[in-house]
Amino acid sequence: MTVDIKIVRAGQMYRYYLRETVVGDGRRPAHTPLREAQEQAGVPAGRWMGRGLAVLGLAPGEEVTEAQLRNLFGERGRHPYSDRIEADRLAQGDSPKKAFKAGALGRRVMVTGVDFVFRPQPTIYLLWALGDEETRRVIEAAHERAIERVLEWIEDEVAVIRYGKDGIYRVRPPGGLVAARFRHYEARSGMPLLHDHLLLSVKGQRLDGKWGSIHTLALHENTVAASALYNELVAAEVCEELGLATEPRTVTPGRRPVMEIAGVPHELIRWTSRRSDQIAACLTELEHEYVTAVDDDGEPRFLPVVSERARAKLNQIAARKTRPPKQSARPRAQLRAWWKASAILTSGVAADIITSLLEHARAAAAAIRARVATVVDVALAAVDVTATVFVMNDGGRFHRRHLLAEARRHLALVLRGRRRDPGLDDQIVAAAISTHCLDISEPKTIRGLESGYRLYTARWALSDLPARRPPTPAPDPDRQPPADPGEPAEPRPPGQDAGEWEIPRLPPQYERAVLAGAVVREKLRTTTATAVRGWAYDVVAHQQAAMSEQLLPPEPADPEHDDQQEPGRREAMDLTALRALRESRTDVEALDLTAERLRHLQDAFTEAADRAHTTMNRYARRDDAETPHPVREDDQQAHRPQEPGPHRGREAGH
Repeated sequence: MTVDIKIVRAGQMYRYYLRETVVGDGRRPAHTPLREAQEQAGVPAGRWMGRGLAVLGLAPGEEVTEAQLRNLFGERGRHPYSDRIEADRLAQGDSPKKAFKAGALGRRVMVTGVDFVFRPQPTIYLLWALGDEETRRVIEAAHERAIERVLEWIEDEVAVIRYGKDGIYRVRPPGGLVAARFRHYEARSGMPLLHDHLLLSVKGQRLDGKWGSIHTLALHENTVAASALYNELVAAEVCEELGLATEPRTVTPGRRPVMEIAGVPHELIRWTSRRSDQIAACLTELEHEYVTAVDDDGEPRFLPVVSERARAKLNQIAARKTRPPKQSARPRAQLRAWWKASAILTSGVAADIITSLLEHARAAAAAIRARVATVVDVALAAVDVTATVFVMNDGGRFHRRHLLAEARRHLALVLRGRRRDPGLDDQIVAAAISTHCLDISEPKTIRGLESGYRLYTARWALSDLPARRPPTPAPDPDRQPPADPGEPAEPRPPGQDAGEWEIPRLPPQYERAVLAGAVVREKLRTTTATAVRGWAYDVVAHQQAAMSEQLLPPEPADPEHDDQQEPGRREAMDLTALRALRESRTDVEALDLTAERLRHLQDAFTEAADRAHTTMNRYARRDDAETPHPVREDDQQAHRPQEPGPHRGREAGH
């Protein structure tokens, strides 16, 4: 995810945020005024955001002062001008207690806000770091507008104020929220990392004028959907303004691909990932300790394989253990010169590519847009989104927010950096819920009746996908842990230490989710009377639009014989239907599909499906009917401490 969330507490505001975060994560000198410290650190002043500013006498874009931050976030939720309000009340003759109460925003709280960290994808901030002034201006403007849009979505769709006994009543803050935004330019390693800290106050005003607290759990639950929306908005504006396009890149085999700017070499991302390498090395050691740990009786303390949930927690520990101290601040001009020189000398990318990175990205975008049509079909997207969420949540129970996050990821994958119509993600979710989802909610509280907490599952069962088998016993310390938990442990090779073993991990479920979408589409096609346009448009055009460029074949050498089929090979679709589509001059002809291309697509997907089946069969249960599914949580839930309501999410073992 590119949006992180952390809780801000009153004491933490003094110890960390006012000392470091507001001045670019550096060390603020003692007794130095905030604005002076920000100028020394080379970062801009913080700015106020949100629709709730007017009630507090603030304006959007107004500079954030230290006193305002201290009152709102450090003094347990007081008015930003509480010092002035209290002094005026005392001057009018009010008692100190009454004057103090006048400057409060409802009841005092210990959790005063949340810290959202927004950062674009690596290829975007690489263009920002190595590009010219105009490129930086466009990217920073897109970054700011995306943050504003996400904050508006949180105000309209996510934020709720709880009140009444046990917080049974929930209302949207009609006046909006209040947030302070702080811009940073580099990571702790000194590498470029454009990112903003958005300190969102938990204080909100109800319709009756009373002040309440925003439910922070709702913010945690929707962080993945917020991250997907931010990524989509930033990429779309940057691509439209600079003439670029995005492409899916697989960072970790078996995991969900990420959308990056096409034409920016992956070696440049590796150049900026020094912290990632340190974390990965530490993570390997922690994983080995995890699978080999035993208690006093010699029994394994944890699972013999590293689940996705355990790996996420170990990754957080590794990040904390390897976190370096912040370097001294440097001017932005000096940073940009140092970044470019370092990239040329150490990244392994040719100097002419680095100096003309934007032109290379534009050339790659022109090639992508010439051969890949961006086809968004709501009906097909609903199938893909439901199948993916259904499989990623082992047990198949999910909420609307999971569908919404996946719909936004789906749109980013298909649109390749183009803007979409407003509300298209909500249309996909509505189609998924009405057509492919079954409401299994059993509400016992008022919150259970809310649409955001309705519990769903898919209407169909993916019986073709084998279930996971339970964990195997812990490996012998003298034997190498097997790569496949279903196989016996192998003898440790001579001279190899335990830390050099390949740690067994449960495979990610994204491959199963992709296969599930194909299975469901095939079932719907064979059981539903589908028009000619439906089969060609929904399946082939969508796969063509969403496929990585590496899988797209070149033009056939002999187009006159493109209808001939090699012996033993299956057709990807009915060629008669394809010819009928071309004659009807529908928008599918823009895809320029030929029989050879379709055969290539069919072979690629068949091979991928065979590999996925082979991998999954290793983890299949012998008796699926008698053994329950292990409890597991999907990647969209991994950042939450718990699942809301009486139906708690399946914990993972993304």
